[in-house]
Amino acid sequence: MTDRRPTTAFVLGGGGVLGATQIGSLRALFERDIRPDLVVGTSIGAVNGAFVAANPSVEGLDDLAGTWSHLTSVRGIFEKSTRSASMSSTGKRRSRVRAGRLRTHVYAAGSFLRLLREELPVTTFEELAVPFQCVAASVERSVAHWFSSGPLAEGVLASCAVPGLFPPIKVGDEHFFDGGLVHSIPVGRAVQLGAERIYVLHVGRVEQPLAPPRWPWEVGQVAFEIARRHRYMEEIATLPATVEVTVLPSGTDDAPTMSLLHLNRAFVQRRIESAYDAAARHLDEHPLP
Repeated sequence: MTDRRPTTAFVLGGGGVLGATQIGSLRALFERDIRPDLVVGTSIGAVNGAFVAANPSVEGLDDLAGTWSHLTSVRGIFEKSTRSASMSSTGKRRSRVRAGRLRTHVYAAGSFLRLLREELPVTTFEELAVPFQCVAASVERSVAHWFSSGPLAEGVLASCAVPGLFPPIKVGDEHFFDGGLVHSIPVGRAVQLGAERIYVLHVGRVEQPLAPPRWPWEVGQVAFEIARRHRYMEEIATLPATVEVTVLPSGTDDAPTMSLLHLNRAFVQRRIESAYDAAARHLDEHPLP
């Protein structure tokens, strides 16, 4: 009689333009024949997680890496919102009024949605090779909403809709913002779905201490980061003792940042390689039965 393998979950956290880190971590896992029975993702982790759930293999990561080559094209994804009126010498006042009344976001979501529809290997959650869920924040109900069925691209996009950068994404009768508002690294959800062994893939933020804000525009970012880290640490601390959790190192000691300069292809490749080296070393030094 053989021992049953624990139900294994990959939990992919948010982190925006730093999300390429997770490709390196995933490659280290797959090369050691560690594969998920379920995948849970938030924000950019929802993008990466959808690819993993479609094809949980090294070959599937090649498709994901190709998608990241498109993500590094800022013009291709970060399409200026038509509501962001440009100032002209004859229309400054009108533009200011339009911006004040209508501009709730910097970028339109159309290009991102088109990319997801073109690049994702399947069109619905039901077609994925392993169960996958991603989270978004419902505007109307002010709760976490888990996408697990229906059109895949729309659910993933909703999980990535960073407030201020993108508009709220309408799916059905509701509008949704980025899942990081409610679950930045959703380990608790994986346990609810039956996970007994969890691999946490993050982008490096939780490894670095926060610094006090130096500028007014940093205050909100630091406050949000405190809240998201607190929730994650609370979830980790209250997991059942029977659940095994491995938090893979990201391989970076960069300070947390969201600069679009980190969509530079050379930077992305360095993140992938550093994460791979760190995760591979950790898995080899701390093997699980």
